[in-house]
Amino acid sequence: MDISLNLTVITICFDNLEELLITCRSVDDQSRKPFEHLVIDGSTDSAIRLYLENNPQPSYRKWISERDKGIADAFNKGVGNSRGNILVMLNSGDGFFDANSLNIALNAFKDQPGISWLHGKYKLSRGDQWVIIGKPFEKKKLYRGMRSICHQSLFIRKSLHDKHGLYNTDEKIAMDYDFLCRISDEPFVFLNTPLIRFAPGGISSANYLQSLRESKKVYERHFGKSFRLALWQVRLRILFRLLQSPAGNFLYKIKAGMKAENL
Repeated sequence: MDISLNLTVITICFDNLEELLITCRSVDDQSRKPFEHLVIDGSTDSAIRLYLENNPQPSYRKWISERDKGIADAFNKGVGNSRGNILVMLNSGDGFFDANSLNIALNAFKDQPGISWLHGKYKLSRGDQWVIIGKPFEKKKLYRGMRSICHQSLFIRKSLHDKHGLYNTDEKIAMDYDFLCRISDEPFVFLNTPLIRFAPGGISSANYLQSLRESKKVYERHFGKSFRLALWQVRLRILFRLLQSPAGNFLYKIKAGMKAENL
């Protein structure tokens, strides 16, 4: 196995220069710089391209500015053009938890060369407050969808795409969940530390109910129909409606105060 570890950060963006700048600053602030930061710009305007072209950028930052066919297509464009052998998807607006995140992840790959991927905790806004969630991935709980795991918190060997393919462009939201289902038997490690700060308002959050429908379809395609899946999705729909109310936010604050964010 190749003992060199070259990490590519892939950032997709679309008409959101301010959010991209947040992500770029987070990458540039890392104590251990990435081998490559690849920006995939599918914008309808030229603001991001002009900024990148007309302002000094670190040597590891590269970009492709051209229209794409959606999120999965942009992901695949990033994978296909990456030169690193470790990949992490960090969408525009997202950031690393602190300056040591890349160093922690790369050291884990170095110390455990047999793993194909890893994931860690992440910080996100839920119930009108910031919380840190994440616990070890369990294949038997895949019916719960991307529960306590997000694609930004996954660091993978690029070779997994050679083995399992790219992101499914038929999926508009659940392409990351579909890929997780495909790599679910690959050796991994969970890092019990936050690695990512997840920006609020992502597509899976803004279109939560559609995300549930896609996740159900993906799960059944890989594993067949499941009564547990049906019950779990009923639970999530109820919680989603509850969190839209002041009472729901209040109850979630109590839950977070009890350190039960992952339940």
